Amino acid sequence: MPLKNTQIVSAAQTKFGSLDMSLREMFAEAVDKATVEAGVPKSEIQAAFVGTFIPEMLVHQGHTAPLLLDYAGLRGLPATRHEAACASGATALRAGIMAIESGFYDTVLVAGAEKMTSVTTNEATEALAAAADDQFESSVGLTFPGVFAIAAVAHMQKYGTTEEDMARVSVKAHKNASTNPLAQFQKEITLEKAMTPRYVAWPLKLFDCSPISDGAAALVLTSTEKAKQYTDDSVSVIGTGQASASMNLADRRELTSFEASVVASKNAYKMAGLSADDMDFAVVHDCFTIAEIIASEDIGFFEPGKGAEAVKEGVTALDGDRPINPMGGLKAVGHPVGATGVKQASVVYKEIIGAAGPNQIAKHDTGIMHNFGGTGASCVVNIFRRSDA
Repeated sequence: MPLKNTQIVSAAQTKFGSLDMSLREMFAEAVDKATVEAGVPKSEIQAAFVGTFIPEMLVHQGHTAPLLLDYAGLRGLPATRHEAACASGATALRAGIMAIESGFYDTVLVAGAEKMTSVTTNEATEALAAAADDQFESSVGLTFPGVFAIAAVAHMQKYGTTEEDMARVSVKAHKNASTNPLAQFQKEITLEKAMTPRYVAWPLKLFDCSPISDGAAALVLTSTEKAKQYTDDSVSVIGTGQASASMNLADRRELTSFEASVVASKNAYKMAGLSADDMDFAVVHDCFTIAEIIASEDIGFFEPGKGAEAVKEGVTALDGDRPINPMGGLKAVGHPVGATGVKQASVVYKEIIGAAGPNQIAKHDTGIMHNFGGTGASCVVNIFRRSDA
């Protein structure tokens, strides 16, 4: 049965990119925007759920939940860090949802942050590789561009997907991000530019890959009973699902679909009492362009092998019938790992309440968010609906 008690009453993010700010400064900015500036007193927050992935490797800092909460002016509250690679933010959100649904808390903070530009690109790549299977993949040189390149080749061989199909995802992402002031890249690119043959791991080129980013995002969850105290524009969380899968590709039954994404989305739909056909839009994990295509199929928006065609026909565009990543996605907005899942929920929130500005989609009562970690070894899917819908 659908979740009945969880409302998002505010959501915010910092700008994403290479920022002259520390991890704690970014976190505090996002929290301030989601609390004080949004009309939610910090004194109302009863607990915090924090998503960070690899601060130990990026900024030499562990035990981040109490540290970040203290710097954000919330010292003393119960604070828990959640880590699930790129799905760290979404697992923090799911924990917050369960805290509200259980009745244990009335109002909680969910926030995520990552500072990634404090190290070199090579060091960041090595740190990110911790989300893969070190014994069978990372230690023998298989980085994430390589892992997703394998998935791309499998999709090309099975369904006829082309490099140009993947490049169109990048073009769409940059077009949407061009009107998003918080995006890392705010410039449109042409298909010719996206197809520039600077390969990172064939068939994935530079514009097929999300960037290394800094950033933070935060939101406040409350019970339905308390939501009206803060806003008339709350968004209901009506379904949630989480699943896991093999860390390494060698143990996967399928390379053109991520099992955890399929299972998590089915569970979320079942809980919400809805199906993919009921969704107005989606925010999916597009760490690489092929990841968006596969995700659109895994969450049931399109049949297996039809995701690329949907992009080509404009179905997933901002003004399409089934918009995907209307703000620009990880590909162009940026991917500060621990913040990504929370930022995705922030995008859904703003779209549903009609506060997405130039990136506002026409039909936006119900949306789905998909956030996975590693090569889909962890996945969280949440379904949201306008509270008065």
